[in-house]
Amino acid sequence: MNTAELAELGQQLRVDSVRASDAAGSGHPTSSMSAADLLAVLLAHHLRYDFERPEHPANDRFVLSKGHASPLLYAAYKAAGVIEDGELLTFRRIGSRLEGHPTPRRLPWVETATGSLGQGLPVGVGIALAGKHLDRTGYRVWVLCGDSELAEGSVWEAAEHAGYEGLDNLIAIVDVNRLGQRGPTRHGHDLDAYARRFEAFGWRTLEVDGHDVDAIDRAYGEALATDGQPVVVLARTLKGKGVAAVEDREGHHGKPLPDAEQAIAELGGPRDLHVRVNEPPAAAALRDLTTEVLRLPRYGKGDEVATRDAFGAALAALGTARRDVVALDGEVGDSTRTEEFAKAHPERFFECYIAEQQLVAAAVGMAARGWLPYASTFAAFFTRAYDFVRMASISGSGINLVGSHAGVAIGQDGPSQMGLEDLAMFRAVYGSTVLYPCDANQTARLVAAMSGLDGIRYLRTSRGKTPVIYGPEEEFPVGGSKTLRSSEEDRLTVVAAGVTVPEALAAADRLAEDGVRVRVIDLYSVKPVDTDTLRRAAEETGCLLTVEDHHAEGGLGDAVAGAFADGRPVPRLVRLAVRAMPGSAAPDEQLHAAGIDALGIAAAAKLLVEEAIVR
Repeated sequence: MNTAELAELGQQLRVDSVRASDAAGSGHPTSSMSAADLLAVLLAHHLRYDFERPEHPANDRFVLSKGHASPLLYAAYKAAGVIEDGELLTFRRIGSRLEGHPTPRRLPWVETATGSLGQGLPVGVGIALAGKHLDRTGYRVWVLCGDSELAEGSVWEAAEHAGYEGLDNLIAIVDVNRLGQRGPTRHGHDLDAYARRFEAFGWRTLEVDGHDVDAIDRAYGEALATDGQPVVVLARTLKGKGVAAVEDREGHHGKPLPDAEQAIAELGGPRDLHVRVNEPPAAAALRDLTTEVLRLPRYGKGDEVATRDAFGAALAALGTARRDVVALDGEVGDSTRTEEFAKAHPERFFECYIAEQQLVAAAVGMAARGWLPYASTFAAFFTRAYDFVRMASISGSGINLVGSHAGVAIGQDGPSQMGLEDLAMFRAVYGSTVLYPCDANQTARLVAAMSGLDGIRYLRTSRGKTPVIYGPEEEFPVGGSKTLRSSEEDRLTVVAAGVTVPEALAAADRLAEDGVRVRVIDLYSVKPVDTDTLRRAAEETGCLLTVEDHHAEGGLGDAVAGAFADGRPVPRLVRLAVRAMPGSAAPDEQLHAAGIDALGIAAAAKLLVEEAIVR
């Protein structure tokens, strides 16, 4: 397209953004109008993409980080000929693929769900890392950001990581339209303020008039010619460009235009331009998809092994068996034990340093490219990245997250390092799987099982050594449990997971010496939960006692209670959990202080049995 045609395409994208938002009675047309020229030039001249084959290995990848500007993206899809005008006007209606913020669950051309601002660039970094180090087919990653989201710390985690990695296949486009939701942004139209920040992280910066299509065209060309560093195109634009009633005016964010018919006329009326997007070069996926027999580590009963150690060994073994497995860590690989994978498969290991938002985002980006990521850090530190986990679920992303150093059992480091909220956090994620193994063989099996699941998968590991109670041939289906003590004389059932399982077994032995029989269930699958076993135990023993190294809210106890949420009678349920703020102490002292060691469990069980007799 020549200059005039590019300008006309930009106007068409504006008109269609206005029309879609007007039909919906909601949306963000002004945010779409500011970036229309930026996307028009990209679509017509620089993007290489086969819309009929969205998984083409050489397709460029486009991420709309300012996801609220979805009318612009859908208008571009119409111009590319992949949606019809009628579908464009179903924007935001029930059943429509064209949601208020785009998601890959609905549209095959969307890389990741956006809308929680500050996430597109970090995920784009993950895609670019995959392109540069794993796929190696030469695709470029384009990320369209808004200026408001540059206030998010996650953007600067991404900027630093991209600069450090020299991601010259990554081009960020920032629509600097000056206005946020409630008024001016922090830096307004000061492009130099943004340039200084990106340059400090090793980016090449290009400043342009975001409504001069020739200048945009030249900037994109320069970006593609840059080697050794990522590029950011900082474009000065006007929100609501082209319509005097809203152009560069406050108070119009997130609203359809007050007079859409007049605005469309002012923009020159509807158009029906079609863009033939450049095809990607011929390329084949270079990844090695051969698999080998999975040889998991094996541990003998009675051995003392930390589940984090078993995780590291199992992950390295899985990486040998499957060439699509990648591992990422937040600079704690010597603690999480991902260092075992790094030693065995350095080409598929990614150090994300202490930037947990970027850690999870990189995993999401790699999963979008068909890789199978395992991302690890301390369980407590995933709280920093929870919004990325939430958005990954909205994307339908398949990622494995592994949190070590969970609970008070870590000992002297104190509460800042203790994951005491993680089970609740991950159980709340839509479609998630939450696993908490108690011994080394169980851990190894569950690490392998995670690779075949969908959605967000979370595995909780422990710092200290625990006894191996299962043989290496034991099976642990997701959604299952193991009944470790059982008799017809059981007076109650103790439900435990992870570090509390050996404590529950020790308590059961103590109680048996006193003539009190209790059932012990290892509920290693916290979500989905083994409802059949729990219901049977409730019917046969009359009382359930849950014990967890986690806060009382949202963890194992709530998972067990949920098994009786279908309207049937709820059994007597008592929960032992960490209810006070811990300090620094030895691991056994921590468990005792929380009342979740063998003594605490036995004491609670005796009290419950005595109360049952009295009643």
